[in-house]
Amino acid sequence: MLISLHPENPNPRSLAIILECLSEGGTIIYPTDTIYGLGCDIFHHKAVEKINRIKNFQATKSMGSFVCSSLSDLSKYTKSISTPLYRILKSHLPGPYTFILPASKEVPKILKSKRDTIGLRIPANPITLALIKAVGNPLLSTSLPGEEVEDYTDPEIIYEIFKNEVDIVVNGGIGGIIPSTVIDCTREPYEVVRMGAGKWEEY
Repeated sequence: MLISLHPENPNPRSLAIILECLSEGGTIIYPTDTIYGLGCDIFHHKAVEKINRIKNFQATKSMGSFVCSSLSDLSKYTKSISTPLYRILKSHLPGPYTFILPASKEVPKILKSKRDTIGLRIPANPITLALIKAVGNPLLSTSLPGEEVEDYTDPEIIYEIFKNEVDIVVNGGIGGIIPSTVIDCTREPYEVVRMGAGKWEEY
């Protein structure tokens, strides 16, 4: 199913259809503030496994990240955040950044990395934030499989490619081709794992 949402003011009725899909363990492709993401409710084990299959991840270890709605939401899924780190997060989020942090007990085991970490982000995208708030907890987000990055900017093309793989493709307009900047904050100095759409200075 292809569902269009206004990029600034998503229709509540359409949001309700997507929410029902996610609550039943469905998988979706949806816009963020960078590229379109493949995702599901983080607490639906079978949906996470389906995404692992689509992405061809090894074993049960998904390398996706959580998209959260706020810093208070984000803080539930990581261990204690120091004051300096909190200031960095506050100054960069919402925005095109993924921060790798120690995973808390709230993170399902299937979504923890071998290092017991998790990628967390708050996208500056009204559709993404509306979906997270409707679900009531973060969504899993990972990039679409394959190398056809340019095709993955147009949701109608994305739908044609993945309509038999996922339950819903959310049309939120043309997406970007540059992913988020990934910062490993599990040790100091913080390390840029991937330079993407977000600018970064050494801290």
